Amino acid sequence: MSKQPLSPFTKQQLLPQEETLEILRKKGELFIGIPKETSYQEKRVCLTPDAVAAIVAHGHRVLIESKAGKGANFSDKDYSEAGAEITNDTKKVFSCPMILKVEPPSMQEIELINPQTILISAIQLKTQSKKYFEAIASKRITALGFEFIRDEDGTYPAVRTLSEIAGTASVLIAAELMAKSGDGNGLMLGNISGVPPTEVVILGAGTVGEYAARGAIGLGANVKVFDNSITKLRTIQTHLGRPIYTSTIQPKNLLKALKRCDVVIGAVRGKNRSPILVTETMVEHMKSGAVIIDVSIDMGGCFETSEVTTHDHPTFIKHNVIHYCVPNIPARYSRTASVSLSNIFTPYLLKIAEDGGLENSLRFDRGLKSGLYFYHGILTNKSVADWFDLSYSDINLLIF
Repeated sequence: MSKQPLSPFTKQQLLPQEETLEILRKKGELFIGIPKETSYQEKRVCLTPDAVAAIVAHGHRVLIESKAGKGANFSDKDYSEAGAEITNDTKKVFSCPMILKVEPPSMQEIELINPQTILISAIQLKTQSKKYFEAIASKRITALGFEFIRDEDGTYPAVRTLSEIAGTASVLIAAELMAKSGDGNGLMLGNISGVPPTEVVILGAGTVGEYAARGAIGLGANVKVFDNSITKLRTIQTHLGRPIYTSTIQPKNLLKALKRCDVVIGAVRGKNRSPILVTETMVEHMKSGAVIIDVSIDMGGCFETSEVTTHDHPTFIKHNVIHYCVPNIPARYSRTASVSLSNIFTPYLLKIAEDGGLENSLRFDRGLKSGLYFYHGILTNKSVADWFDLSYSDINLLIF
């Protein structure tokens, strides 16, 4: 009698099994601390009361230091009505598991931060010291620099929005300085019938240059844009939707334009320092009462005659030319800048919570991952490591 072939499966395996479904990621609950900014003349705040209301409505907590929004014209009452908790205790704010700041924390503030905290702020690489990064590493902090966070299309949203403000502001400031009795030449930045239009020269065709050109054209000025990138000059023409005078940076052409202009706006950035495009001799040839706005002063400035000024004393006169060289122009328009930053932060914070915490968000969001510069005290940003001669690890080897 022939035997039946043995089945490769056991009787148990052939029985219907329960289907195992993927368990959804558990939503995370955020507890965000917003300290009052202590940096010189910094009036911005990371979240507006409306943003706080949206975050609290999703079941999260926001602890804000008293008067943190005062500089941007938001009262403690506005925040408490939006659902935030208000405290006068700075230590309490810095003991939150997630801290949101505009400026990077000072060494004293890092002392107050608990180990393993998540810190989201600017880095401002050029103004930092090696000690700052060592202090963050010793606390095993996970830190994100908002100027390094990328959007889906590869742009840096925080840098772009602040550049838009700086560009528009540079034209408004120039208009103010020209009209100022005593120092200014009494000209209106614009185009009045029968009066020759104001001449504006813009150095750099990036976001700042584009928004400065947009503002100046809107007021009716004659605009000339200089940049060494033909692609950028082509892009600015497309974005403005009209043909304007564009030129590569050639000393002869530039000097000719500077001699005639009423306002020159410097918005050129270099890799480590802004290149000096306008020499002192060129400034000497400019009109008496002309205005220089050096937007790239935070990177060293692109005028040889530039010196850093403050919001309290923003201008000085050299060779009869008014110089405005304040590094942090968006802080002058603190409420607008706060709303713009808040618009960037809020969706990211809600997404981090939705993903079940920052760890999961970093796995799925490459743009957010590019903003990370410390992961549990391990430096993950190559440019920071190169700048300060520190060792770093690739984030992709730390997060799978």
